[in-house]
Amino acid sequence: MSELRDNADNVEVVHEESDVDVRTIIWFGAGLAAVALVVHVFLWWLQGFYATQTQRSQTLVYPMAVGQRDQLPPEPRLQDNPQQALRDMRAAQQRLLDGDGSRMPIEEAMRVIVQRGLPSREAPPTPPAKADSAGQGR
Repeated sequence: MSELRDNADNVEVVHEESDVDVRTIIWFGAGLAAVALVVHVFLWWLQGFYATQTQRSQTLVYPMAVGQRDQLPPEPRLQDNPQQALRDMRAAQQRLLDGDGSRMPIEEAMRVIVQRGLPSREAPPTPPAKADSAGQGR
């Protein structure tokens, strides 16, 4: 260890100045900071551009159609109130399923099927075995 201390005090041992160029490192850092600043400014501008574009697209495309939203179409109208017509149709279908007509209610039909079982087919008859044709010469 004493040898290392002796070398540290040696006047002839110096660092080589061509290994690290401090001026180049400083210029590189300054250039990197400048590029980062330009990128940040560009992204700030781009965000503002997208925000204004979104606001424009959210405005009504057809401003004259604002008052016509609740206006009924011209005569002849096929349905005056389509929502009520749909409710009526579904209620009529439900009455048919529940057995208000001449049909059997679903609950009762399911009970009958469980009691009687579903119809099944008889197994098809097996065809008769063919005679062994190996013994016959061709």
